[in-house]
Order: sequence, then structure tokens, then C-alpha cells
Amino acid sequence: MLAARTFVIVPAAGGGSRFGGARPKQYADLAGVPLLARTLDRLAAVCAEATLVALAPDDADYARVVGTRLGVEAAACGGATRAATVRNALAHLASRAGRDDWVLVHDAARPCVSREALLRLMRDLEGDAVGGLLAVPVSDTLKRADGADAGARVLRTEERASLWLAQTPQMFRHHVLAAALSRDDAMAWTDEAQAVEALSTTGACAMPRLVRGDPANLKVTYAADLALAAAIVAAQG
Repeated sequence: MLAARTFVIVPAAGGGSRFGGARPKQYADLAGVPLLARTLDRLAAVCAEATLVALAPDDADYARVVGTRLGVEAAACGGATRAATVRNALAHLASRAGRDDWVLVHDAARPCVSREALLRLMRDLEGDAVGGLLAVPVSDTLKRADGADAGARVLRTEERASLWLAQTPQMFRHHVLAAALSRDDAMAWTDEAQAVEALSTTGACAMPRLVRGDPANLKVTYAADLALAAAIVAAQG
């Protein structure tokens, strides 16, 4: 039996509305290097069959800002949601990826993921039939509010035991992720694990497995996050 190969998908079709700026956040400058380029540098630690960057159909920056990279492909297959983008990217890879091959999905805006975390995810999931994700246990006290805006009041304190903060990469068997994202309700999910969780409720597979991540694996959401990301990158050397 052939060993499972790994295909990497980097959804990079979003506009980054919360980030602001004249162009999508994945092209923002992070300590002299485009954010997406730093993310791809980190993913080079993965021995991947192919790395696919899924771009918006009207992307005008990738070729100029990131350019050609060995082992990295770019495809204008982005959809209206993250889930749609990943589903389209899976279709793009369908002729090459086998049923039990791994598909590793990583946020374009997580440039600080460490080599150690990447390798731990792949090692811990190696024999798993489904897959899983990097995550960190919740350590702060959680408050549920009566609204989402500033000035909201506390309704109650939530129990934090057994709660984890999901990160990426998230890595699943090709057939599992393809089945999960083929469901009608999948387009509303905000990460791949949530789609697999919904598939699991049908009995088609087990729930995703949690692999301990790293708090330094920051996702850049707002412009102010760039300074913190730059500090993390500098500290990581």
C-alpha cells in the first residue's frame, strides 16, 4: 500500500474587510515581506506533493507581490466563502489526490506557525482515519455578553473546561474533507473541522482530533495585529 501523500491548500481569496487597507491583507507588509509569502515560507516545512494557493478570480496582486515559487501553484478558484474556496481547491486537485491522501488547509494570514507545530500535527495524525487540527486550550475566563458591541453587559461566565481555540493547519483525509464540504450546509462553516464535525453526526466518520498548537500561531485579522506578528517572527528568529 502506498504511503499517503500531503496536499496543501492556502485559501487566499478573501478581501480582509476587518483589516482595512487598499488591498487584501494577505499582501500586507510584515517586517519587509508580504504576509502571504511569510506563510508560504513556513509551509515549506511540509513535504507536500503540491501547495495550492486559492485566489479570488479578480486577484491582481499575487503574481507581482509573491511571484513564482517552487512547488507552489496558484489558481483563481476562490469562492464567496472560505468553505467554497476550499471546496473549489479540492476540485482543482481531485485528479491528483487519492482517497486517503492528506489535505492540509492553512490560513493565508497565519504567518507565525512553527515548524515544530506543523510536524507535530502531521506526526500525531499519521495513522488517523479522519484527521484533525491544531488548537490550544482556553486559559482565560470566558464571559457571555448581551450583545456584540462595545458597552455590552455580562450575562454570565461560561465554563472553560474542555474548551479549545481552533487554529490552522487543519488536516483531513481527502475523501473525508471532500464529503464534508459537499454537504449543502457546509458553506456556512468557518473552518474545515466544523464541516467534518457535521459529517460526523451522520455516522460517516469520527470527530476530528485535537493536536496541541502554539499560542504564537497568530491569525492576522486587524491591521494592529501586524506589529504583534512582526514581534513573534523576530522572536522566532
